[in-house]
Amino acid sequence: MGKLYQVGDIITLKKPHPCGSKDWEILRVGADFRLKCLGCGHQVMMPRRLVEKNDRGLKKKSEN
Repeated sequence: MGKLYQVGDIITLKKPHPCGSKDWEILRVGADFRLKCLGCGHQVMMPRRLVEKNDRGLKKKSEN
């Protein structure tokens, strides 16, 4: 079983967003994730499998 993703967690992805940030806040969890870039605030929807594949680190909201 993979990691347990929750709304409010911060995820670090493999490739940076064009603004330069690799960190994203999880806004929605399901078959698709809604992520918000912590650099510029841009929001994107990504399939779960793509998020899991490109995940390079997860900070739980309780650690923030």
